[in-house]
Amino acid sequence: MKLYPAFTAMMILLMTVNNYSQQKNNDLTGMIDRALAVSPKIKMLEAKKSAAENRIPQQTNLPDPMLTLGLMNMPTNSFSFTQEPMTGKVVGLSQAFPFPGKLGAAENVLSKDVEIIEKEIDDAKNEIVKDFKQSYYKLLLVRNELKIAGENKKLLADVAKVVRAKYSVSTASQQNVIKVELEITNMNNKIILLQQREAEQVALLSSILMDDAAKYITSEVLPENRFPEFTVNQLVSIAEQNRPYLLGLQLAQNKAAEQQNLAGYDFYPNFNIAFQYSQRDEIVKTNTQLNDFFSVVAGISLPLNYGGKVTAKVDEAISMKEFYSSQYDAAVQALNANFGALIAELNSFHNQYLLITEAKIQQAEQNYSSALSGYQVGKVDFINVTDALKILFDVETDVYSIKAKYAQNLAQLEFLTGTDLTNLK
Repeated sequence: MKLYPAFTAMMILLMTVNNYSQQKNNDLTGMIDRALAVSPKIKMLEAKKSAAENRIPQQTNLPDPMLTLGLMNMPTNSFSFTQEPMTGKVVGLSQAFPFPGKLGAAENVLSKDVEIIEKEIDDAKNEIVKDFKQSYYKLLLVRNELKIAGENKKLLADVAKVVRAKYSVSTASQQNVIKVELEITNMNNKIILLQQREAEQVALLSSILMDDAAKYITSEVLPENRFPEFTVNQLVSIAEQNRPYLLGLQLAQNKAAEQQNLAGYDFYPNFNIAFQYSQRDEIVKTNTQLNDFFSVVAGISLPLNYGGKVTAKVDEAISMKEFYSSQYDAAVQALNANFGALIAELNSFHNQYLLITEAKIQQAEQNYSSALSGYQVGKVDFINVTDALKILFDVETDVYSIKAKYAQNLAQLEFLTGTDLTNLK
């Protein structure tokens, strides 16, 4: 019976640790969601999309009918309605009609504008995610460097104790004491510079979040590098399917094709139908009752293409289609170069990471321990200790630097491909 309270306490502790771990893993995702929700750029583009949607009904419906009121054949000597049989009061109604299919073609063009802006929004979100991730990883790198610097400062303090003890018994020189104090001062200066970089990254993240970023960050653990193998062709194929910028260029080509189709309707006539009713009064002199008149008039425009204006409109659409096609090819060409460079960097990071974690860091630790032990018994010079400690600091920093740079490059790849690559095999 006494085990139940202990078991309950253990389960609560495990749940708390698990929840905290999940919270740490969700730091970045939660902050990115907030950054996207508060982004003025996203809100600006959403308003632009709304404006484009409201433009569609303006240009894809029939024009308003025209109501006309008038007097016909009014005699100027009397301005009387009952003097002449030709005099009448006229009411007319006319409606213009574009050639069948033209309004639908205009709607197709304007709908493409909405779709293009949607891709602009997606690409803006894509860029915000990339910028935020890279700044976040830079911040975590700085904080880990600060942690290492603090640990090395403690090691220097331990070395200083050894030097002072040896100096007190005249087995170390005063220069050694000054040297170790100088190293501690240099480390303090490095910590100050790192704190400045930390503040800069927090300020940058806060500007994106429009809030204090520090209160959202509960983890300082850099993501583990998985080092999947990418190929340029594989990444280009993924980008062509997912990158909002490329999809937007494809939509722009489609829009140009729709504009070409719409311009072609200007070779066909538009129509106008008018109805007119004339009311006439009785002629007073002859007591003659007059009939009212009703008229129907159909009009048709003559698409003469003066000066080749319609042809020019079609040619303009064809040129724009070729422009967006070439722009798409240029973007893919640039992606090939970017992907090649990024893959080479990622492979380099992988090899460096293996070299450091499998051998170099252990060698640096052993080198420092050996140098310190040798100095304590007078077998090596003090400079060997400071050099060994500097090497250890650099190696430990390189581990975090590689992890952070790898994560930043992966964020750049995800931006260029437009999708999450963490599950890519």
